[in-house]
Amino acid sequence: MSDISDDDSEISFKVKFIGRVEVVRAAGVQILEEAAQTLKTPDQFSSEKVAKKSKVHLFLSLNGIDLLENKTKYLLYTCPLSTVSFCGVLPSSAKVFGFVAQHPVADMYHCYLFQSKKFSHVLVSVIGDALRASTKEKTTRGGRDLIVEALRHKNKMLQRENTELKRRLAEKTDA
Repeated sequence: MSDISDDDSEISFKVKFIGRVEVVRAAGVQILEEAAQTLKTPDQFSSEKVAKKSKVHLFLSLNGIDLLENKTKYLLYTCPLSTVSFCGVLPSSAKVFGFVAQHPVADMYHCYLFQSKKFSHVLVSVIGDALRASTKEKTTRGGRDLIVEALRHKNKMLQRENTELKRRLAEKTDA
């Protein structure tokens, strides 16, 4: 059921989308199990749950993961790779895999679950490789800038502390 096509900058897979559900933690196989259980349990109040499994195109690039509805090509979700914190195969069902991503503006996480009869482990491996490549690219590009910024911040904090200690010492010697 999975269709793998390759373009230089992104990879596309056709898989069954089981659904998306809000989760309490950012990582762990247990999160996948809990999300799968939540999606199995009917809840009339949740708009996040999908009534039936629908085929989607999962596009993966160094920028992120996009989910497009198969028939209409409607963009369902987009997740920048910087927000993805975990991906894995469901231990209780080797056909089911998913990933956890932080909402871009809210302090919450969502688990996205998919089904692939043959390629679950391969897809998780490819997503993991993309995460590592994305992280490596950011580290290579901005690693020094982050270190310099952190050192500047630490320097300011130490200067403030030094000024405060000098002020206290001056007060004690004047008294």
